[in-house]
Amino acid sequence: MIKELSPSAVYMGLLAAFVGYTASFAIVLAGLTSMGASEAQAATGLFYATLGMGVCSIVLPAVTRVPAAVAWSTPGAAFMAASAALPGGFAEAVGALICCAVLILITGIVRPLGRLVAAIPKPVANALLAGVLFKLCLAPALAMGSIPGLILPVIGAWIVGLTWNKLAAMPLALLAFLVVFFVGVDMPDGAAMGQGGWRPDLGPLTPVFTLQGFVSVAIPLFLVTMAGQNIPGFAVLEMHGYEFRRQPLLRQTGLASLLIAPFGAIPMNMSAITAAMMSGEDAGRDPSRRYWAAIVSGLGYVVLAFLAGPVTALATLAPSELITGMAGLALIPALVGSLRGAFSDPAQTEAPALTFLITASGMVMWGISGAVWGVVAGVLLWLVKQAFRKG
Repeated sequence: MIKELSPSAVYMGLLAAFVGYTASFAIVLAGLTSMGASEAQAATGLFYATLGMGVCSIVLPAVTRVPAAVAWSTPGAAFMAASAALPGGFAEAVGALICCAVLILITGIVRPLGRLVAAIPKPVANALLAGVLFKLCLAPALAMGSIPGLILPVIGAWIVGLTWNKLAAMPLALLAFLVVFFVGVDMPDGAAMGQGGWRPDLGPLTPVFTLQGFVSVAIPLFLVTMAGQNIPGFAVLEMHGYEFRRQPLLRQTGLASLLIAPFGAIPMNMSAITAAMMSGEDAGRDPSRRYWAAIVSGLGYVVLAFLAGPVTALATLAPSELITGMAGLALIPALVGSLRGAFSDPAQTEAPALTFLITASGMVMWGISGAVWGVVAGVLLWLVKQAFRKG
């Protein structure tokens, strides 16, 4: 097995880990904070989320011999960041995270449930994802109105990265963020590494399970994870000609999500963007050996997990507009792709539009979030229009 390791796989695996982490750690922290996590709890959640995708990215490719890279649910974190905290605080959010993990695990066991999720019209699913991302994608523009001196260099670096290589956009934005943070942010006297310190608390939290948490957070978190990450992640592997079974991968990522959820970590899922990096020729000429790139990325994530404490403390000391602005920049490509997919069928534009508007509004009716109502309204309108067209 070790003989199949190549320099190309090592390089692409490390690059994928760096890009995957820098592109979305701010989104994860924003999601946990929005759900009511303290600095210490956010550091713990980030640690276990990073460790979880690292271990999964090592084990699954080693077993399947497929570059089945695993990532945290970036769309799920964006949904949490755009949502209001539950009445029970972060403990109730942890209960919802556990319920979401159970749903992913059941999907890997009960095949009809997976088919039911896949039966949601793709434009409606894309509209749901776009609605979830939209509010956070406004953050860079809003930051321009409040902290222009801090956010404009970050946006400029992001644009330079996009024009050079889209994979360099967020790493360059992170570099600019660090520069403006240490130059332009007034540090309070005696500022330390925050409550989390260098090592986060590794103990689990006591979850609170409620019907509102299940319906308003767990279900939409499950839907955006499946529609925004798992389904595209499987499609990337299929596009590159790899053979694999979906159900075992769903069971294993669902089980991993269930193990880390009590610590406040967001769910695990199949990666799409980093999987595309590690499935192509840049990861090696021989497709049968590219799984090593995913294993190396997993090792990189395990190392990065131990930076959760200082990363969280740094983010806590920075202005919140700067952190959410960074997160919004990372999500713009995903927003563009989901909007393109939502309105790909000229004959069915109203249903995706309704789903997008209801989801993006952030409304809550009868304790149920707009993400759920958006899917329900979109699917119903889709089916009604389809019935009239057939009639």
